[in-house]
Amino acid sequence: MNPQLALVLGLLGGCIAMFIANRPRMDVVALLAMIALPLAGIITVPEAMAGFSDPNVILIAALFIVGESLVRTGVANHIGDLLLKHSAGSETKLLILLMLAVAGLGSLMSSTGVVAIFIPVVLLVASRRKLAPGRLMMPLAYAGLISGMLTLVGTAPNLVVDSALRHAGHAGFGFFSFTPFGAVILAIGIGYLLIARRWLDRPDEGRGIENPRRQMMDFVQDYRLAEREYRMRIGKGSPLIDQTLESAGKSRRSEGNVVAIERKHGNRVDLMEPRAGLQLLEGDVLLIDIATPPDEARSKELDELKLEPLHLRGRYFTDRSREIGMAEVLIPPDSKLVGRTIVEATFRTRLRLNVIGLRRGREAVDGVVAEEKLRAGDTLLVIGRWKHIMNLQKHPHDFVVLTLPTEMDEVAPAASKAPWALACLAVMVLLMVTGWVPNVIAALLTCLLLGATRCINLDSAYRAVQWPSLILIVGMIPFSTALQKTGGVDLAVNGLLQIFGDAEPRLLLAALFALTSIIGMFVSNTATAVLMAPIALSAAQVLGVSPHPFAMTVALASSAAFMTPVSSPVNTLVMVPGKYRFGDFVKIGVPFTLLVMILTVLLVPWLLPL
Repeated sequence: MNPQLALVLGLLGGCIAMFIANRPRMDVVALLAMIALPLAGIITVPEAMAGFSDPNVILIAALFIVGESLVRTGVANHIGDLLLKHSAGSETKLLILLMLAVAGLGSLMSSTGVVAIFIPVVLLVASRRKLAPGRLMMPLAYAGLISGMLTLVGTAPNLVVDSALRHAGHAGFGFFSFTPFGAVILAIGIGYLLIARRWLDRPDEGRGIENPRRQMMDFVQDYRLAEREYRMRIGKGSPLIDQTLESAGKSRRSEGNVVAIERKHGNRVDLMEPRAGLQLLEGDVLLIDIATPPDEARSKELDELKLEPLHLRGRYFTDRSREIGMAEVLIPPDSKLVGRTIVEATFRTRLRLNVIGLRRGREAVDGVVAEEKLRAGDTLLVIGRWKHIMNLQKHPHDFVVLTLPTEMDEVAPAASKAPWALACLAVMVLLMVTGWVPNVIAALLTCLLLGATRCINLDSAYRAVQWPSLILIVGMIPFSTALQKTGGVDLAVNGLLQIFGDAEPRLLLAALFALTSIIGMFVSNTATAVLMAPIALSAAQVLGVSPHPFAMTVALASSAAFMTPVSSPVNTLVMVPGKYRFGDFVKIGVPFTLLVMILTVLLVPWLLPL
């Protein structure tokens, strides 16, 4: 071992030690490595900075933006809804469906891209289920890695190994040659993670964690809104049909407050804003707040107006929290609203919001509050479309926005652009699957299309990029160059042939898998496949056996980057949102890598005879 290689291995060991200790931050460690390698004269400055121009780094940044566009347009919400709906309240079913969906999509496009797209989906699902994100983020990453084992185009190492076979004069792999191996590994991986996920629980990130921000249900309780909500359908022959909402107000009790209107258009139901000039139609469903207790007179009035009570889907309309929200506002002493009633303040006309609650001090005012004169220090609860709630910030002299609920985080500000976002995503997948343009060009083109169709704006795009993850990837790339320049990779490969060259083929397959996995911890999986494919073919030739089992072993091992967060960009992406430490990947990934190695050694010679 030459002195330079010893220095590189020493630096690498130091980085791993700091990763394990989690001091300093992993991205800072990566920057320190970028500085140390050129200062030690091992690589040049351009080689140390090459990660910033690496196409895969640009690709990952672009895919963060694609993922954010799916959040802003509500697509991520709908995917999360489907996962929640079909998991039927079971975390086990949720994990299985998540891994199957990610692996299936990742088998046709970049696994890194799929994971980047699904990260916001998983965060939303974890938030709704009140789960620690770490219980789902590692299954997400592992499903992305396993997706590369399902098809020929699932990951670049598969194509590298296939190309090496063809150049050596052998038949290449078919599109589904990898599927039997990947399907078994995926099934075993799902079972393994159903057991291993408990090892990711921490006392401060478990199920019982309290969210410091308030939810809409907290408002319902604080302002005593329960049992004030009604869903009423306008029946056939109702005198309200064809009237405007303003004129219909004369035909109903004054304490009723229409919060929103559900109107059916074909197979979809739109939620409409209760504007004064809106014409009511037969079949419209009115979401009404009635502050006074029910009595016989009201029942008689409902019968006369032919309003049919319907089942409530959520307490105080919280089932529609993506369209309508709530907020608390405080009346300051110098507000021009002091001394006016809520009706005189014309909240609905000016701000397009309804006031449904009033608190003085800690006590909520019962009954109808429309005629209450406002005082300095009063707190109002308003309800309406989220875009109008956000506009409250533009009136700082009239009131101060006190509280915005957690449901606001799930609001899609560009929900109407969802079809465009899906179309752009389809274009990206098509370009990546067909290979008409490089993946990075496909992703950048998609970002431009998303911007042009207003699915995302520049500010949101820049905020979407997880810079610590990118810096970590960029900082570890120079180690690949350093190991190759100092002969570290060649030393490992030559040692493999010397020790196992005359051994039983299955033992050589196991050694080949282990060495490929170890090299893959520090070198990109594509570079690992480039280095190991010729060695595998040479070993098969020396033994006089078929090269296909050896080539398949290298391909599968190149994707088995489960052991550390820097083994693959897929793992690096989930580090921050999953709140993982370096040791989390070691304790989960090492046993699973050994399990995958055993499966590979058993399955490969069976399905691809030596």
